[in-house]
Amino acid sequence: MENAVVEEVAEKVASDSGFFSGDFISFLSEKGTDIILSFIGGLVLLFVGLKIAKKIVKIIDRSKKVQKVEPSVRTFLRSALTVILYAAVISSTAIIWGIPTTSFMTVFASAGVAVGLALQGSLSNLAGGIMILLFKPFKVGDYIEGASVAGVVSEITVMYTKLLTVDNKVVVIPNGSLTNSNITDFSTMPLRRVDLKISASYNDDIDKVKSVIFETADAHELVLKDPAPFVRLFAHKESSLDFTVRVWVKSEDYWTVYFDLTENIKKAFDANKISIPFNQLDVTIKQ
Repeated sequence: MENAVVEEVAEKVASDSGFFSGDFISFLSEKGTDIILSFIGGLVLLFVGLKIAKKIVKIIDRSKKVQKVEPSVRTFLRSALTVILYAAVISSTAIIWGIPTTSFMTVFASAGVAVGLALQGSLSNLAGGIMILLFKPFKVGDYIEGASVAGVVSEITVMYTKLLTVDNKVVVIPNGSLTNSNITDFSTMPLRRVDLKISASYNDDIDKVKSVIFETADAHELVLKDPAPFVRLFAHKESSLDFTVRVWVKSEDYWTVYFDLTENIKKAFDANKISIPFNQLDVTIKQ
């Protein structure tokens, strides 16, 4: 109805009878009330609708189920819901005012295409952020490695993920780059295995070397007894015998055990007269 009224007003204004002709004044007396009511109704809907939209967003955001969701996901859902509700209110107001919905949607679609072409990288990050928030390959507090960077996840947003490196640097990684690379999460499992390679001289007894390494590893208070430490000869190198050492620890104790065993095994070798060889070169001088 409103579209017909608007078109009829335009025809009256464009007619040869003139703007203040009797026909136009008669038309206003008949249709003016509808036009004014439509305009006022649209304003009321716009004002009340936006207020209701804000109230709905607050109610949903404060609900118990939403409060249990991860903060980054909750922020994204709140923003998305706000945009959807506001768009619905504005579209409804446009319909009441007689603005053709097809033209209205065409403008939005054209604007969306233009924005999409201009923000291809940002949209990739947005899609990556949605995937991270929905599928949760890692969470805040996890130590991960991805996009050639390793660190503790300090914050996950829709566009970027922040990592805190071991040397206390903050690295901001675009979610698009992160989701397109291999991600290693070192904190998901409660236990981790510490792998060491220890070298000994060919002159040392193999069983004695294995026994010293095993006793040193088993004596560490943070090394788990089940599975038991594993020590075996791994390879015969040019200047040394290489032994593989594997022990299981809690994930949070990984680096402590790694460095402790590296030091303790060297001390145990010194105490038991076991030498750790270095590369040697024999030079023969011909007269």
